[in-house]
Amino acid sequence: MKKAHNHMYLIVLLAILSSVAPIATDTYIPSIPDIADSFNVSIEKIELTLSIFLIGFSIGQIFGGPLSDRIGRRKSSLIGLIGFSFISFIMIFSGNIYQLWVLRFIEAFFGGVVVVNAMAVVRDKFHGDEAAKVLSLIGTIRSIAPLIAPAIGSFIIHFYSWEAIFLFFTFYALFIAFMVYKDLDESYTYVKQSVYQSYKKVLTHKVAMKAMLTLSLGFSGFFILISKSSFIFIEHYGISTDLFPFFFGFNFIILISMIKVNLIMLRKYKPLFLVKVSLLIQILISIIWILTSDIQTLPLTMALMAGYMSMMAFIFGNCMALAMEHFQKNAGVASGVVGVLQFGLGAIISSLALLSHSASFLPIAISLTIISIVAFLIMKSYK
Repeated sequence: MKKAHNHMYLIVLLAILSSVAPIATDTYIPSIPDIADSFNVSIEKIELTLSIFLIGFSIGQIFGGPLSDRIGRRKSSLIGLIGFSFISFIMIFSGNIYQLWVLRFIEAFFGGVVVVNAMAVVRDKFHGDEAAKVLSLIGTIRSIAPLIAPAIGSFIIHFYSWEAIFLFFTFYALFIAFMVYKDLDESYTYVKQSVYQSYKKVLTHKVAMKAMLTLSLGFSGFFILISKSSFIFIEHYGISTDLFPFFFGFNFIILISMIKVNLIMLRKYKPLFLVKVSLLIQILISIIWILTSDIQTLPLTMALMAGYMSMMAFIFGNCMALAMEHFQKNAGVASGVVGVLQFGLGAIISSLALLSHSASFLPIAISLTIISIVAFLIMKSYK
């Protein structure tokens, strides 16, 4: 079994490779009000592009998993990154909201083809608790992306129009493609198995599916808060787009801190125990949010958001390790299934939350409570 500390450059590269989604969503968030004004539509229709991105990202992983297992992690990563870059450039010329929706979906599809490879490489090279540590390290590095992405987005919007955001995506993807081409060694072992057989093996594994569903539900609550962050800080509390990254980034500073705590806790406790405890904490925070929804202040809102989102530090890496451990020969497909559930369910649930838009935070708090309770009940029966 390989040790995480001997492979830090690989871990950094995989973290960058898996950062396509947070970069493509969080850099974009500060521009949402400007895009709404540009297309003369309500802000909810632009917020919906975040959910559309998740749907495309999920479908991309359905195809990306088998592609990764068939032609390898390196080649499929390059295909996805070049496609992502090209579509990002085309999006600059969007003439209306409908073109933006369609192109955002295609862009996300290629992003999905990319991201499955990072988790598959981890499964190729690491196992058990060591895999959980590696995934936590990847999570630590990857958390820097949503921390700096809104700042990058705000900087771009301050000096340029919203189209410049997609020009940034174009060159970002090309830069990662260069790194992958130069430094990512192939790690997969080809197994002659049909796509149907691969998916059947993954989808019928009841124990692994529990971990996957829990990860998906956790991400759903996480993404609801990301989707509503523009409304919470800019619209509700009147924070300027220039200052938005500092308020939004506070959540990820706490998240990074908790990822480090998770790494320390893994020396003593098993991943399953840490997941259950984190879900209980999320339930408690959500209930507090419901009870205080009518007396919210900016400091209280920030504390509740950061507290809830930081628990993903214990959910993501540990649930991913629990799920992937069962699939030595189908790591690409397994990673794709995790991604489809994670981002597909996130898209559906966050879309429902957006439809229940209200000046109050109560719909958000209720959604988070239900999600965390269901996730805890699933993991309580994990065996």
